[in-house]
Amino acid sequence: MFDTILIANRGEIACRVIATAQAMGLRCIAVYSDVDAGAKHVQMADLSVPIGGPAPADSYLRGAAVIDAALNTGAQAIHPGYGFLSENPDFVQAVEAAGLVFIGPSASAIGKMGMKDAAKVLMVQAGVPVVPGYHGDSQDPDHLAQEADKIGFPLLIKAVAGGGGKGMRLVEDSASFGPALESARSEARTAFGNDKVLLEKYITRPRHIEVQVFGDGKAALHLFERDCSLQRRHQKVIEEAPAPGMTAEMRDAMGQAAVRAAEAIGYTGAGTVEFIVDASDGLRPDRFWFMEMNTRLQVEHPVTEAITGVDLVEWQLRVAAGEPLPLRQKDLRITGHAFEARLYAEDVAKGFLPATGTLTHLRFPEFCRADSGVRRGDAISPFYDPMIAKVIVHGPTRAVALSRLTRALARTQVAGSVTNLAFLGALARHPAVAAGDVDTGLIARDIDDLVRKLHPQPGHVIAAAMAATAAGQDGWDRGFSLWDALEHDVTLGFEGEEIRVTLRAKGPDRQDWSTNGQRITAKRVNNEWRIDGAALAQTTLAGAIITVFDDYGLPFTVIDPLERAAGSLGGGDLAEAPMPGVVKAVLIKVGQAVTEGDQLAVLEAMKMEHALLAARDGVVAEVLTQAGAQVEVGAALVRLEPLVK
Repeated sequence: MFDTILIANRGEIACRVIATAQAMGLRCIAVYSDVDAGAKHVQMADLSVPIGGPAPADSYLRGAAVIDAALNTGAQAIHPGYGFLSENPDFVQAVEAAGLVFIGPSASAIGKMGMKDAAKVLMVQAGVPVVPGYHGDSQDPDHLAQEADKIGFPLLIKAVAGGGGKGMRLVEDSASFGPALESARSEARTAFGNDKVLLEKYITRPRHIEVQVFGDGKAALHLFERDCSLQRRHQKVIEEAPAPGMTAEMRDAMGQAAVRAAEAIGYTGAGTVEFIVDASDGLRPDRFWFMEMNTRLQVEHPVTEAITGVDLVEWQLRVAAGEPLPLRQKDLRITGHAFEARLYAEDVAKGFLPATGTLTHLRFPEFCRADSGVRRGDAISPFYDPMIAKVIVHGPTRAVALSRLTRALARTQVAGSVTNLAFLGALARHPAVAAGDVDTGLIARDIDDLVRKLHPQPGHVIAAAMAATAAGQDGWDRGFSLWDALEHDVTLGFEGEEIRVTLRAKGPDRQDWSTNGQRITAKRVNNEWRIDGAALAQTTLAGAIITVFDDYGLPFTVIDPLERAAGSLGGGDLAEAPMPGVVKAVLIKVGQAVTEGDQLAVLEAMKMEHALLAARDGVVAEVLTQAGAQVEVGAALVRLEPLVK
């Protein structure tokens, strides 16, 4: 066994590999880009090496720099994680040429599965069922159209070098084939530099079921299946193991097919054989077909670990070091059920657009496993995948595991960025998911029900207002008058609307609030504020944003302090963003004289526009932003200098 490994990746997967490797007594080397210098995986590692700029092409995709880092730090092996260089056969060859061990499959195995058309021909030869389609060499549009007519519609056009849904088009009829082919080729050419396509019969009630395989270069075994049918635009959202409704007969058939696929290419290490399943008549052993093989560890591997008790990263390290497979097929058992939900920084209401932000708060319940590469205070970078964490649960039955997932998502607390947490919660509570009646089209069909508008309850508003008054007045509400109640007004913003709240403090342990015509009394019991006996939700305040941790997190803005203060530091010389947002307009230019209260810029945040005001008279010395820029809380936007008289 080697004693030092380098992890050629970042984020949660780098942290995941480091945790197991260090538990095995191995020394871990991290690599990092400029923007990741303070990242969690860097701090976890025993030693870290900078490898370039923030863009992946300038850092994590620089194979030569990664290999140099390994050689210069005494590493004997490189673990690629997933993504970046993990499925690059040229990188594998370069690693081995440098005298290092690649913790994964051979370059030959990766290459054989890297092109979808060639991989399917190989699978047919290995006796693995393949979806009816065309995987030939001819790319003549007329020939492809003829093959499409033979296959029948609907069908899929897929880029042979594709992934993530790029270069893929669903074609419903013959008349639509030509335009769809041109569109798929154009996208594939841009994304992969290869516009070659294949054709596949489209399954109308498809489920995505994959099998975890593991090989030592000679023999292979499988660690059962995962169901990844809950997808949005071909991206997995919630995964589970084992697959609901799976029969022993079909599990055996799929497992054997996956093992044949792995052994056909002399596979070493962890891999996943992905199948498309026709679930229109239940799960039947004659209704599954090979889609592709991912020649690496998968994002969703924790659910397999949960039901088998196997640490797949430990197996990777041991087999890469020359040890045999730790167990035999007959030694493996399924225990219970597991789910994984992928928590992302993304704006669901805006079509799941990736989001940025600094995580001002991040907490997961103790009863779940949370694999994460970020912590409180970390920034979600625009350069990389915006995953915050994978929330994983296990239970003795599917029903118990799903209940634990629902509870874990409800108790997860995130502030500082918009996320898909509420969407995940709605999906976990969907009746079809509870019944195990899932397919790849479920999310698209029910998207309106899954993406709901937030409606804060009076208790949420009071919790936010209480946090705002305590922060702004340093606990003034604890005081009271012998003759009359103290009164204070708060204006909050939520989803583009203003909410006015008035507080009348009747003493240290009672507050009367009014909002939208409602009067609500809060009482302090055992140092905890309650309304009608129920405890107020926890809150966190960062800049002008208050997050109420209920209903998956409700973000409010404090309106008045923002408009009055305009976020100034350094005696008013620097105007800063009081919250993450987008600069809608810059209203001044360098050299312009301004007076206190003049508008400098307009910031859009939490669906509201906020004016940033000059804190004093002065001259604009620098404009440090531009319209359209995404900025973090505290970002410097405008610098003033004193007027010269």
